[in-house]
Amino acid sequence: MIRLPLSRRTLLAAAAALPAAAEAQDWPGGRPIRFIVPAGPAGAADVLARIVAEPMAQRLSTQVVIENRPGATTNIGMNLVARAAPDGYTIGLGNIAANAVNRWLFRSMPFDGQRDFTPIGLIAIVPNLIVIPASLPPNTLQEFIAWARARGEEINYGSVGPGSSQHLAGAQFGLATGLRMNHIPYTQSGQMNVDLMENRLTILFQSSSSVAGLVRDGRMKAIAVTGTERLAAFPNVPTMREQGLDIVSMGWFGIVAPANLPTAIADRLNAALNATLADPQVQSRIIATGAVPRPTTREQFAAWIAEESERWRPVVAATGARLD
Repeated sequence: MIRLPLSRRTLLAAAAALPAAAEAQDWPGGRPIRFIVPAGPAGAADVLARIVAEPMAQRLSTQVVIENRPGATTNIGMNLVARAAPDGYTIGLGNIAANAVNRWLFRSMPFDGQRDFTPIGLIAIVPNLIVIPASLPPNTLQEFIAWARARGEEINYGSVGPGSSQHLAGAQFGLATGLRMNHIPYTQSGQMNVDLMENRLTILFQSSSSVAGLVRDGRMKAIAVTGTERLAAFPNVPTMREQGLDIVSMGWFGIVAPANLPTAIADRLNAALNATLADPQVQSRIIATGAVPRPTTREQFAAWIAEESERWRPVVAATGARLD
């Protein structure tokens, strides 16, 4: 092998980097950015993605086009992101399932939730409301636990699929209380809510945006919040911690890109996202969904993903859930 003098090797490396640097400087150059959402339209993931997409597009002077690709507990859509060219024209909605939990849930994954992505930044964390049928006697979390223990039966709860924040919240709740939790996966939140109201389910750990109207109409009871703070939309509903159960369970969404995205492009995406999250109107829209805006640096988001993955590993193992 011919070894070049250090100074010349440095010059050659710098010369090779010039096209990439120039491309990053010109990006996006009017070309639209494909924003893959690994969930169907109108759900919490899709709503949050659309809230930030338009103002980000304005800051980047281009179009950001939402593409819904649901399936396989978000793996289908996120695999498209992982396999896309790292040129800044494809980004995806990072989430607790694809980027943190699925590695422990699936026997075989089409991508690595950390190595195959460039973290851009968090959008929001999404605490859930714990809701029960309006016909049940409990009005607080501790009353529900006591009622369920006295019955001694399995507690049916639903989620939008294994590895979702609803599924993990229910599993964590069962581990903390000793209640026998029976997980029933659904493809749509709407049917899950109907089954709760008609007593086919006993409890849900549901996004507040999905159940807010039903709670206000008295069709189901909200007995706790799964996050660290009360929700602005439901200030009278205490957290689990406030009611003596020291657990926190939250979903989250952020933006990721394929691995090896040029740093200059990643930094511009992060700046556009954080500027969008600093907009009071955007903040209000996110809060109205029951989510909490959470801007981060790229490094903070990378650390968040790694910590979340390790935090949920023992919970997934305790459930015994495995897919494919």
